[in-house]
Parts: sequence; structure tokens; C-alpha cells
Amino acid sequence: MLPTPANRLVATHWGLYRPRMSGGNVTDLDPFELDNDPAPLAQGIIEAHSAPSRILRPAVRRSFLEAREAGRRGPGSGSGRGHEPFVELPFDEALDLAAAELDHVRRTWGNAAIYGGSYGWSSAGRFHHAQSQVHRFLNSIGGYTRSIQNYSFAAADMILPHVIGSRKGLIDGHTPWPRIMTQARLVVMFGGTPLRNAQVGSGGISVHIVRDAMELSRRQGVRIVSVSPMRDDTLGDNVEWLPIRPGADTAMLLAMMHVLICEDRADLAFLDSHTVGYDRLGAYVLGEEDGVAKTPEWAAAICGVPASAIADLARAMADTRSFVMMAWSLQRADFGEQPYWAAIALAAMLGQIGLPGGGVGFGYASANGIGNPIPDMKWPSLPQGSNPVSDYIPVARIADTLLHPGERYDFNGESRTYPDLKLIYWAGGSPFHHHQDLNRLRRAWQLPETVIVHDSWWNATVRHADIVFPATTTLERNDIACSARDRFIAASHAVLEPAGEARDDYAIFSALAERLGAADEFTQGRDTEAWLRQLYLNARQSAAAIGHELPEFERFWSQSVAMLPPTPPDEQRDLLAAFRADPQGQRLETPSGRIELFSERVAGFGYDDCPGHPAWIEPREWLGAPLAARYPLHLLSTQPARRLHSQYDVGAHSRQGKHHGREIMRMNPADAAARGLAGGDVVRLFNDRGACLAALEISDELLPGVVQLATGAWYDPAPGDDPQPLERHGNPNVLTADIGTSRLAQGPSAQSCLVEVERFDGELPPVRVFEPPQFSSRGT
Repeated sequence: MLPTPANRLVATHWGLYRPRMSGGNVTDLDPFELDNDPAPLAQGIIEAHSAPSRILRPAVRRSFLEAREAGRRGPGSGSGRGHEPFVELPFDEALDLAAAELDHVRRTWGNAAIYGGSYGWSSAGRFHHAQSQVHRFLNSIGGYTRSIQNYSFAAADMILPHVIGSRKGLIDGHTPWPRIMTQARLVVMFGGTPLRNAQVGSGGISVHIVRDAMELSRRQGVRIVSVSPMRDDTLGDNVEWLPIRPGADTAMLLAMMHVLICEDRADLAFLDSHTVGYDRLGAYVLGEEDGVAKTPEWAAAICGVPASAIADLARAMADTRSFVMMAWSLQRADFGEQPYWAAIALAAMLGQIGLPGGGVGFGYASANGIGNPIPDMKWPSLPQGSNPVSDYIPVARIADTLLHPGERYDFNGESRTYPDLKLIYWAGGSPFHHHQDLNRLRRAWQLPETVIVHDSWWNATVRHADIVFPATTTLERNDIACSARDRFIAASHAVLEPAGEARDDYAIFSALAERLGAADEFTQGRDTEAWLRQLYLNARQSAAAIGHELPEFERFWSQSVAMLPPTPPDEQRDLLAAFRADPQGQRLETPSGRIELFSERVAGFGYDDCPGHPAWIEPREWLGAPLAARYPLHLLSTQPARRLHSQYDVGAHSRQGKHHGREIMRMNPADAAARGLAGGDVVRLFNDRGACLAALEISDELLPGVVQLATGAWYDPAPGDDPQPLERHGNPNVLTADIGTSRLAQGPSAQSCLVEVERFDGELPPVRVFEPPQFSSRGT
């Protein structure tokens, strides 16, 4: 058993903390001493440890248990998910039941009928990383149907390899913030750089960097232009706001290209040597392809930005070193591949890709660490093993899969078939948070024979499970945290005893693997301490390979954190700098070896929703759509400021940011006045997909016609049989559409969403989601 040193540390996705202890309890969490801008999210962990909604024992949905005890199976066994009582069982009995379900499915339909669902945010630790744990376990028993991509940047994940040959500038390889803010004179941020997003980073954070980067831009005299429907998306008094209609960024980018072409400001030498397809794209921009010239006047009518502002910005970018930043949110919309492709095309026409501080990049401030100048080193992770099942689905198509097994769908040039899933195993994350059209997901979720979930609290996903295992939290387990976008490795110490009968995911999976004859393959004979030592050894070896020495394990565990040195300025690299310097010797992994402004491969797919070059395709839902006559407000479902996604919504820090117990929706004063609404009113947001309640805040930080409601309020539908029950808490995903961005990427399109808002004058229904569900005994 690893000792807990006096100099304890707790690692979270939003920072490192020193716990203050009293009487065996955590009383406070002090931020890591090197972090000058710590996130205020930590306090939610302390209260959540013993919240009423904490899962304390294994539990099974009552009618599911009765059906299995009577020998009944079939989709009907799922019809009560989400509103039935649970029966708490001894741990061994629950493990036996779960093992029997897994064994039945793999023997009857094969392992492809098992879906291994997870998301990587449940723990910053690399060992107690639920996604790695569930995938490793399922691989050890014969495999599972997996998902690819993520909800954050699925459309970008698929289009960038077609355009620049890789995901560089999206996942890694970003031009560092210091390079941009010291070399560029103009930075144009489409979607802004919201600090609420930059509070968090996968794998943990040693130092928050975005505020410092924006302060550097001010000191260096960099002109910052934020193109966004929200003024406060970007911090700083040197920021100019260009309010734009949501979903219209591609039109503005095309119009800027039109200015460059028509005023002979396009860098033809760079386009000739480093790109293909300029002639095809140029013909489209000039209107030779479709008869519509993509002029600033044309774009102004679409995006709401004055034509003169569009033209002046294009000229300014051509006249100085400039950088284009694209937020992840822009591609989570109808045809979200297009603004990213258009941004690359604009940067290519400017001829600044690969120059110091110039070019384009994606996701700056969408998470902390993007643009952090760090050593080129691979940090350790838990091996997931090999999956014998080759089938997969795009991550955001889970409801389609459940509703339409065997149906054909298009994806990235392939015609694929949705698998027939019989069992869902979910550990880490909550699809009833990050998926769209939750009423549709709820219907789809009734169809599998079995749903097994590990979690720590009775959130909506757990309430829609059949078998529930109580999982430990960060405060209750030892781990090692490190991030691919940071330069630290930290010991995360267990400082509290597990609540109730909670166990680590590893312990639960080890017990299941034993029952299914896969214990040796899953554990490799290692307990938690042995795995932590192995992971740390891997880190030491990786650090040594690039000339850095990490301390021995015992010293590391005692001192809690080790830091690699920062990357010197002369070793920092700009995105695609090597390709710019030597386009023949450093060819891109595209068919041409160059940046593809027109892609023969994409054009060959024949998709009308993603043609062979960046194009303006009118979104299905936006303020220019006919539907806006019925639903005249564009809903932006942004990341929350008081929690990470839906994590710790049960905690005090998140709940203190609500009003009347509801999430807060922001609205422009003109829109509120037109509806007779006042700040503090409880309002009903609605469209054809559903309705939710929220508390109103009036703000001139939003473009008129736009409302903002953060994601992450735990889904809390009113009881009853209504297929579209009123969501009482303020979860915007009862309103967003569950439609793929295009046939190319099939990503989520949450940011294309029209709604109407009215005052809710009825008796306020109580929010119940922070209470435990109803429990019963067998047969009652």
C-alpha cells in the first residue's frame, strides 16, 4: 500500500491542489503554487464526496432484476430505464449478474454486440482513466464495438487529414502562444478564446496559460479581433469585437478570400508551390462555378458583419503578419467541416502558413494547454490491448445505431452499416450530458438488452442503467497524472476513504475478468501500485530519451510533482514550418503532398453536404433559415464556467451559479424586451424537439437574436410518459439536433439550434436530479 506523504497532492483536469485536512476530512484545496491563474472549480469535489446523490452500493433496476430472476430477456427489459426504482445488491451478486450478462451476449451474438462507451474526463489520472479501463477490460474478454472521434472536434478530426494530411494544429503541433503573440501583429479569433473553456485540460494542468497569453498580446501591441456572437468570448482591453451570426463564419471567410483575389493580394507563389486546387476554389469564390460571387456584400447579408469590416480585415491580414484562430465550437454545427477548410484556404492565400507566428490553428483556449510550448515527449497511458472486433461507429451516432441497427450510412467515403448492439457498458462520462436531442436518446436507450454503468453519483446516465457499480473518486484513489499538453507529471494521492462500498474501476473490472476467465490478461498480475510504478517507469524512460531525468519513484511519490524544463524559444516550432521550408522533402500526407484547397478525394465521395472545396452551405438551423419564423432565437450551448462539462454539478460551486435551482440562460436586452421578460425570470426554452426551464440573465454581451445556455446541468425530465417531458433543470441538449455535421464526418451539430423563449408562469416544478432515486426490496 502506497503511503500518503505529508506533502500531499490531488490532480484534477482543472489543476493540481494541496489538500488541507482536519479530522480525516478535506476542508480545502489550495492551488498548486506555480499556477498564477488557478481555476475556481476544486471546491465542488469536497462537497460531492458525501452528497445525497452519491452511489454507495451496487444497484440493479427492479424490473430488470425480476426479469433475469424469471429467466426473461429481450428489448422489453429496458422499457423502464430512467424512472424505475433500484434494488441494492451485495457486490458479489451484482458482479455475478454483470458477468452473466456479458457472457450471454458474447456467446449469443458475439462481442460486436457489446458497445464500450466512455469519455476521458472522469479522472485526470492515467491509471484510473475510465476510458482506458473499460476498453482494456472489454478487449480482454474478446473485444467490443468501439467509437471513434470525440464530441469536441469530430468534424475537424475528419476534414483536416484530407486538407493538410494530418490532425496537426488540432490535436498537437500547434504554433505556440508565445510565437504568435511575439511575431504576429494581427490575430483573428473566430469563436473567440473563452477562458471558461481554458480552465480545463485532459490529463491535468500545472499552469493555466491563456490569461498570460492574452496579457502578452496586450504588452506586445498585438491587434486582436474576436469574430463571435458573444463579446465576452475573449478577454482583454485590446480586443475588437465583430459580432457575427452563428453558423455564418464560412461565408465571411470566403468573402475575405474574394478581397484577396480581386485586389491581387493573394500570395500566388505560395499557392503555386505549396497547394493544389487554387484554380477550382478561386472559380467558386469569384462566382464562376455557381454564378454567385462571394463578395463582402454577399457575405454581409448572411453573417451580419458589415461588408466594409470584412474587406478591411482581409486587407489588414494581408498587410501584416497575421494568424487565424478557429475555436472548436465552430465545427460542432451543420456542415462544420467547412469553416475549418475555409480558414486553411484563407491562411494559404495570405501565404503565411509556416511563417513565425503566422498561419492558422485550431482550438486555442478550447482547452488549456493548446499552444503550450512543451517538450516533444509521449507521456504514459494504460495499455488498452488489442480489439479483435473491427467494427466501430462515429461517436455522435450512438442513438442512430440503437434506433437503426443494420441500416446503411455514409462516413468519410465509406458506406457502412450500423451494428446491432445488445449490451452497453459505460464507465466514465455521461451520454445524457454530451449527446444531442436527449429525448431521442432516451427512446433509443430503451432498446439494448442490458446497460451497465460505473459512476460515483446518480446522474441521468446511471438512472438509465440496469446494473450500477459505485466507483471511487479522485480523492479516494492513488494515481499518476500527466498531460500531452503540459510538462508535469504528478502523484495524485488518496486522501479520503471510499464512500460506502465504492471501488476503483480497476477492482470492479478485475473481479469481472476473474469471473469471465480473463484475469491474467486484464491484470497481468499487477495490483494498482505495480501499475503505477510501471507507468512511472515508462515516463522516466521517455524523458530520458529526450535528455531529461525524472526522480526515482519513491522520491517522486513523496515530492508529489516533477516538472520538465520549458521549451526554449529557439526550439519552438510553427505549424507546418518544415513543410513551408521544404515542400518536396517534407511532403504532407495528402494525395498531392500539398495543402489541398480542392480535394479530388473528397469530391469523389459525391457528398452534397461536403463538396471538394470549402463552400457556403446554408445550415439547416440558423437565423437565416425559414424555421426562424417560428423559432427566432439561435441557441448557443457553450461550455460551463462553473464545472467541467457536467462533472460536479452536484457540488456547491456549480449550484451557486444557478437561480431558482436552474441553469442560467443569457439573452440580449432587445430580445428580452420584445418578450416582456425581466432578469431573474424563469423561462421556458422550446422547439420541436423538446423544452427546458432556465433562469434568465439579461446581457448586452450577446448579439441580438442569440441566447446562451451552458451545457452540463444534470438532465432532469419531469416524470410521466410524455415523449418530450419538460426538462426542469436547464439542459440545452433536449433542444439540440441529433444530426451529423455531414456524411463526411458525422460529427455532432449542437451549435445549429433554433428556439423560442417565453416566461414560465406556472408553479415551478422541483429539481430532483440531485436526490438519490427510489429504492425497493426484491419483489416490492
